[in-house]
Amino acid sequence: MSRNGISTEEALERIHATGSDFYDLLARAGRLREKHFGHHVQLCAILNARCGGCAEDCAFCAQSSRNRAPIERWPLVDEDTMLEAARNASRDKAERLGLVTSGTAVRPGRDLETLARAISRMKEEGTVTPCASLGMLKEDELIFLRRSGLERFHHNLETARSHFPNICTTHPYDQAVETVRTAKKAGLSICCGGIFGLGENAEQRVELLETIRDLDVDSVPLNFLVPIDGTPLEGKHDLTPTEALKAIAVTRLMMPDKEIRIAGGREFNLREMQSWIFLAGANGMMIGNYLTTRGRHLNDDLQMIRDQELIPEGAETSEK
Repeated sequence: MSRNGISTEEALERIHATGSDFYDLLARAGRLREKHFGHHVQLCAILNARCGGCAEDCAFCAQSSRNRAPIERWPLVDEDTMLEAARNASRDKAERLGLVTSGTAVRPGRDLETLARAISRMKEEGTVTPCASLGMLKEDELIFLRRSGLERFHHNLETARSHFPNICTTHPYDQAVETVRTAKKAGLSICCGGIFGLGENAEQRVELLETIRDLDVDSVPLNFLVPIDGTPLEGKHDLTPTEALKAIAVTRLMMPDKEIRIAGGREFNLREMQSWIFLAGANGMMIGNYLTTRGRHLNDDLQMIRDQELIPEGAETSEK
């Protein structure tokens, strides 16, 4: 295995592992996690800073105006709300807070300037590292946010190129890929992943991971579908815990030294096997609530970490 990880061919073989090969896959991925990240777990949190009203038609998303999901909607929250979320995230041992807005993008004007001021204040306070997921921004907008203190930009590809037309028809796949490249060009660290369980097959999971690897991002968030009433994927649940774990492990083998964070849907899809995510190669996870679904109680997540003799990153410093 090279620094760039296993080949696509081997990944296609490993993602179908069963029996003892499945346990060997997890052990191999777990060793790689420990090699690159030791016994530390990176925790992050998000704030749903603007909810609902999105013009995109993503089949999984409760925030699409084309879907009928019964959610609350609100405009961009104010700076103080963002600052309070950062302080709460730090208190909960998260090292990063992502400001997430619904919609295709945040355009220049009041909302972008509000975000920039909040990010600047977060940076000054130094409680958490400011990150953001704001849609498909232009390079000058991204540079403006970076100069305000933004360190990492998040933009998911959602699924494989070959499966994308089944999930979203309102923008081309290349537009999302180009957004990632533009953010890199703007000098930002990049968080880019997707969602498993959207009806894709195992080969398409590897296809997505190969695209992400080619983009050479810094952090790979892995989500698992939570089927929400009122969306086209309501009632869909065909991802087993072992399939989710194999996807995590193959991600680690394909990208040995990248941050791999487990995010939305782990509670629903992994159930009693949530603690296996670290054995499968993940070195981080999202805590707290997600965009429109609830997460697990913080104490349960922290206990899960302690039970495996792992340590939230930065915890030793903050507790001295």
